[in-house]
Amino acid sequence: MSGLPVLPPTLRELIATQFAFLAFRPVRINVREHFWRWFLFVLAVTWIAGVGRYWDHPAAHAWQYAGLGSVAYLFCLSTLLFLVVWPLKPRNWSWRGVLVFVGLTSLPALLYAIPIERFTDLEAAQAVNAWFLGIVAVWRVALLARYLATAADLQWPCVLIVMLLLLSGIVFSLAMLNLEHVVFDLMAGIRESDASPNDTAYAIVFMLGALSTLVFPVALLSYLGAIVWRFRAAKLR
Repeated sequence: MSGLPVLPPTLRELIATQFAFLAFRPVRINVREHFWRWFLFVLAVTWIAGVGRYWDHPAAHAWQYAGLGSVAYLFCLSTLLFLVVWPLKPRNWSWRGVLVFVGLTSLPALLYAIPIERFTDLEAAQAVNAWFLGIVAVWRVALLARYLATAADLQWPCVLIVMLLLLSGIVFSLAMLNLEHVVFDLMAGIRESDASPNDTAYAIVFMLGALSTLVFPVALLSYLGAIVWRFRAAKLR
């Protein structure tokens, strides 16, 4: 009965697939036929994570409280990832598929919504938030590596190059944008009255941003070399 139409996933199936994806289990997502259902689901998850990220932040902007930053991040990162990987001739590569993938990585950011500073002192809250930052970052990087190696069918050298290029560029951009209004204050020393639970986490972002200025040129040259290599390999087939 292969001629029967494939029914769209229910909300329960969408949620089950979301958690299976985060657990690195194999999942099947029919983006071609059911893109809009998946799009609305990941958009809602991303928006909720964005609202939770800043709901108790004392110095966030109105658009950050509204979760609009995370929604914009979903579209910008999806477009960036699609354009960066496309010259490497990946398999089954589409902007819609990348958008759904990026949206499915949004849920771990709900860790940031836990108001640690309400249960402990400032120093402990800074340490816990730094751990949350590390956990979410490593989790998402591992999901990206798996996605590039399986869905896009890139070889591991290309996967590593793409990840270094993206991560160094994104971390440096976050440090320059100073979205938490604290990053550059670290250079002069934060006054005790201005201290926040996120200071340690964003000190790490600042240091990684400085490191990214060294990594990015090397990653960019390696990326251009990988494009040439993939192009020549495709011509020889």
